[in-house]
Amino acid sequence: MFSLYVECGQEEKDRLIAELWERGSSGITELDLAAGICGLRAFFESDAESPTLVNEFARWAARSESEEPRDWIAEARTKLEPMCVGARFFLVPEWRDDPTPPGRFRIEVNPGMAFGTGAHESTQLCLEALEREVRPGMTMLDVGSGSGILAVAARLLGARTVIACDIDPVTVAVAKQPLAFVGSADALAPACVDLVAANISPETIIVLAPELIRVLRPGGALIVSGFEAAEAGTVAKALGARGGTLRSSTSKRTWVAQVVSV
Repeated sequence: MFSLYVECGQEEKDRLIAELWERGSSGITELDLAAGICGLRAFFESDAESPTLVNEFARWAARSESEEPRDWIAEARTKLEPMCVGARFFLVPEWRDDPTPPGRFRIEVNPGMAFGTGAHESTQLCLEALEREVRPGMTMLDVGSGSGILAVAARLLGARTVIACDIDPVTVAVAKQPLAFVGSADALAPACVDLVAANISPETIIVLAPELIRVLRPGGALIVSGFEAAEAGTVAKALGARGGTLRSSTSKRTWVAQVVSV
């Protein structure tokens, strides 16, 4: 096992973390340095990859070091704490028995192999948007469901039918939704859902824009997040070109969620 250490600006941090995960990292730690600089240490299992990755991330002055094997799931468990999100939700690690605060829905989370423990700002923004948008009896679609946290939240808020989809079979298994499937919105009939949530990358939202709008019934709404303020205009433009109307936009730090109506 070896680690790859890089330093980057705060505005680059999330995108760089995503790239390191895509290159097969088994775990990443963060360190906030002075003057808006972040240090990232990504761990990899195969030492043979070290020279290639040092070269690939040379722009960030990457350097590698040998490391002892680490249990990343165990480490993640020590860092994940219960949290209240929005007005209605209480997110708690599934191995803890903390009591649910009165008036809140309990959602148990697990930092496994799928995105969506609720710690990220984009997930929190989507949960808060669901509180405002879900109506009893709705049909809701969660595109790029990850752990399925948004699908679970919609069900708790009163959605009658909840569909979760992802292109990764592992995340579909993690989501544990009765209507979870491998694939995306293009597998659904036109005008078949009342509400769509897509907490994914801005590039993917733009590519899927025609399908995200197509599956919505007249008067339906689309919640999108997973992008930062600098990308919000491009996302809104792509959805608007397909007939969506930006109704609201909320933010946490640099992250943004938009609600688009049809």
